[in-house]
Amino acid sequence: MLIGEYLHTIDQKNRLSVPSKFRKELGKVIVVSKGLDKCLFLYPIEVWKKLAEKLATELPWGKAENRSFMRNMIAGAADIDIDALGRILLPDNLKQFASLEKDAMVVGLYNRVEIWNPEIWKAYSEVSSKNAELIAEKLGDLGMY
Repeated sequence: MLIGEYLHTIDQKNRLSVPSKFRKELGKVIVVSKGLDKCLFLYPIEVWKKLAEKLATELPWGKAENRSFMRNMIAGAADIDIDALGRILLPDNLKQFASLEKDAMVVGLYNRVEIWNPEIWKAYSEVSSKNAELIAEKLGDLGMY
């Protein structure tokens, strides 16, 4: 299970160290894509294949918003090797998309990892914390817990 928050540095060659806790579950090859809320998503290759297959076969292509979402998630994605030292090379287009510079917040979310600009993550976390009780009530109404 991928959980936890870790602050890591991006080196001058655009390499980011993947937290050691995440490496085994992620595997040696991962997929990095544009995420939501100005972050990047990292998926183990098998999780990515299932997600991409579902998007490609179950989203109705007649709707422009579905085509746009599919293009955003898949076209800009990259499969990346985790090197022997546990680092990944962030593609320039994805690094720019997520406003990543020197540091990155690496966040585990069960079956994927998100990479955030630390300042954007901090602002997002503050807002979501304020709404946690309201969201919890709505999830309870849906029978989620």
